[in-house]
Amino acid sequence: MSSTGRGGLFGGLFDRGAAGTDDAAWLQAMLDTEAALARAVERAGLAPAGAGAAVTAAARAGGFDADELGRQAAATGNPVPALVLALTAAVPDSAAGAVHKGATSQDIIDTAVMLMARRVLDGAGADLTAAADAAAALAAAHQDAIMIGRTLLQQAVPVTFGLVAAGWMSGIDDAIDGLDRIRGQRLAVQFGGAAGTLAPLGDQGPAVRALLAEELGLACPVLPWHTERLRITELAAALAGACGVLGKIARDVTLLAQSEVAEVREGTSGAGGSSAMPHKRNPVAAIVILGCAKQAPGLLASLAAAAEQEHQRAAGSWHAEWQPLADLLRLTGSAASWAAELLAGLEVDAGRMRANLDAAGGLPLAESVVAVLAPALGRLPAHDLVAEASATATATCRGLAEVLGAPDLAARIEAAGITKDQIGEALDPAAHLGSAAVFTGRALAAHRARGTMTP
Repeated sequence: MSSTGRGGLFGGLFDRGAAGTDDAAWLQAMLDTEAALARAVERAGLAPAGAGAAVTAAARAGGFDADELGRQAAATGNPVPALVLALTAAVPDSAAGAVHKGATSQDIIDTAVMLMARRVLDGAGADLTAAADAAAALAAAHQDAIMIGRTLLQQAVPVTFGLVAAGWMSGIDDAIDGLDRIRGQRLAVQFGGAAGTLAPLGDQGPAVRALLAEELGLACPVLPWHTERLRITELAAALAGACGVLGKIARDVTLLAQSEVAEVREGTSGAGGSSAMPHKRNPVAAIVILGCAKQAPGLLASLAAAAEQEHQRAAGSWHAEWQPLADLLRLTGSAASWAAELLAGLEVDAGRMRANLDAAGGLPLAESVVAVLAPALGRLPAHDLVAEASATATATCRGLAEVLGAPDLAARIEAAGITKDQIGEALDPAAHLGSAAVFTGRALAAHRARGTMTP
């Protein structure tokens, strides 16, 4: 887990994943692609021995001026032509012919994107796995911690924090599976030349393409995919989905950590003060996760819109992908890093959870009281009786048990053959948790079966 950003005013917040997508990362990924292509060309017998090694030795981002490449990109629409000139000048004459042989700019940038995506997915995957394991530990430790469930932001019926944490865990596991599918099946080399035919390589095009994929450890698709962008939109959708999962967890934490609720709080490493209010203990990790996650839908939409690309090479739509995808990769990696820290240090106050539930005066159990009364009174009369009692309890700040025990209602209940003990049992939260324990146990078993958590 990376715990620090890579610099800049907001780097510590939104750029702290295990792999970067900044200029240096872009440049190195493009150079890695050029170096791998030179090695592939040499292996295919289209460049002299040693050419691949020479290009690889020169392909180090530190040896190139990213700012200057960017300035020169204004003349060509992308930085690859300037990079090719600079790289060619940096290698011996005998190796110069192996640089960029048969390729077009899009081949280099698209393949670089795949390499950056793999690095980010590896780092995010490790952080997400740590986050899922931490959520699993919370679920196991608090299987029996009863709390109020909340629907539409209102108190509903009792649940357990174990079930809540198990839900967080399962969501992360599903996100990991989605990202793993992309990493294993959809990250592919791009190599088609000017219009997808690799004509400059003659009949050696397919062989060089396969060797390039092998050199980089990427899939070799049936065809170049210059204007078929499903790989990009699938990657973006999986990243946005992971952000959504983490955003849900972070939102839950911010709500449960409110001063008036105080059922969870971030550990000291994630706690934050205020520039104006010394008493504040802000849930920083959860807040920043939300800051990352809320940017993801717009970035996904931009990438989906850019997927419509004309003919063999797009005019503008391809260019529109670069920054949104880099941002989405960066923000997903950062959110995953924050989530691992958040869940590992989350402090749970089971006593406060029970106190908040008890403070509701039994109203969250109204449904179970109806279930007890319905066989004797009928469903609608039972509902109306409990609704009347609930309204009285709310208006008079009394508990539901006290109101149901008042002479008028108690007489109606006793006349129906329902005892005070039956009403008491109906108002016991522990007796009305349904399958919470079963669901939590099954979720934990499924997570342990993945092999990432100590049984």
